[in-house]
Amino acid sequence: MIAGVFLLAAIAAVVSFRHMHELCLRHAEDHLAAVLIPLAVDGLIVVASMSILLANRYGSRGGLLAWSLLVVGSLASLGANIAVADPSLIGRIIAAWPSLALIGSYELLMSQIRRCAGKRAEAQELPALSADPAADAKADPVEPEDNQEEDADSPAEHDGNGRVLQREAWQWAQQNRHADGDLPSGVAIARAFARSPRWGRLVKKAGLAGELS
Repeated sequence: MIAGVFLLAAIAAVVSFRHMHELCLRHAEDHLAAVLIPLAVDGLIVVASMSILLANRYGSRGGLLAWSLLVVGSLASLGANIAVADPSLIGRIIAAWPSLALIGSYELLMSQIRRCAGKRAEAQELPALSADPAADAKADPVEPEDNQEEDADSPAEHDGNGRVLQREAWQWAQQNRHADGDLPSGVAIARAFARSPRWGRLVKKAGLAGELS
C-alpha cells in the first residue's frame, strides 16, 4: 500500500513540477530559477509534513508554524498549477489535479508512516520490563488488577499520597521538556518514578487535561 501511494506521489510530483516550471518561464525567470522554484514549493510541503510527523512521535501535533507552512505550500502548488491551465473549467480541473494528487497522496503516505510509528511506540510501551510478576508488583504497587477498568487507575481519581506523587510526576514532566518544548512520553515519566508505562501515560493525560494543576 505504501509503495502504491509513493508511486502516485512521484507521478503527481513530476507533472506538478512541469506545470510550475512552465509558469516560471512564462514570467521571465531563467532556467535555473524555473527548476529550483517548483522544488522549493513542493519541498516546503515535504518539509512541513516531515516536521509534523516528527512532532507526532513525541506526542505533539506539530505546532502552528509547521501546519501553516503546509497549508501555504499546498495553496502555492495548487495555484501555480491552475495558473498555467487553459482558461476553462475543465482545463483548470485538469491542471489542478496533479497538485491535488501530490498533496493528497503524500499526506496519505505520512499518515501511514504515523500509524506504523504509533504501533511501534505502543508495542514498546507495553509493560514488558520484567518477566517476574513479583518484580512488576514491586515496581508499581498501585497498578490495578487486570480485570479492573482502566478508568479506575486514572490519576484524577486517586487521593492522598498517590495523588501527591502524580502531581510530582506531572511537575517533573513540565520541568524536563524536550528541546522542542514537547513533554516527555508517558514511558519516560513512569521510568522516572519507577512506575508502570500505563501509569505514566495516565499521568500525562490527566496533566494535559488540567486535572493535576
